[in-house]
Amino acid sequence: MPETIKNQNLSLNNQICFSLYSASNAMIRAYRPLLEKLDLTYPQYLAMMVLWEHDGISVKTLGKKLHLDSGTLTPLLKRLEGKGFVSRGRSSEDERMRVLHLTEQGCLLKIQAQSVPEMMKCKVQDLEMDLASFKQACDKLHQVLAGNQ
Repeated sequence: MPETIKNQNLSLNNQICFSLYSASNAMIRAYRPLLEKLDLTYPQYLAMMVLWEHDGISVKTLGKKLHLDSGTLTPLLKRLEGKGFVSRGRSSEDERMRVLHLTEQGCLLKIQAQSVPEMMKCKVQDLEMDLASFKQACDKLHQVLAGNQ
């Protein structure tokens, strides 16, 4: 194989994975000042968004929705519980199942968080691309790489 082809294959600038990684890091950094006002990290914000939609969800289902394993999810939930945003308990239908409920403080946090998506839209409004299509492409890429197609 010619040397130039080998070098192009291994060029960082030619790697879609690096572009996605860099964009993801930049996105999380852009969220940081908005979420600091809510006393949330980005992963905690994602968990709270699911809980605002599905109060009383099981820990297992939350993990599936966030694509997180229990080793990552458990400390995150302990921190949210310590901040007073959620409570963890047992399911009334199955004692083995852990469920999550929003506290009053967690419900009030939703009101404060309402402006976050709009502020993020303002940060990316000048992009000349269809963000909905880009999101669909990222979701499809995740499905394919995770073997869920």
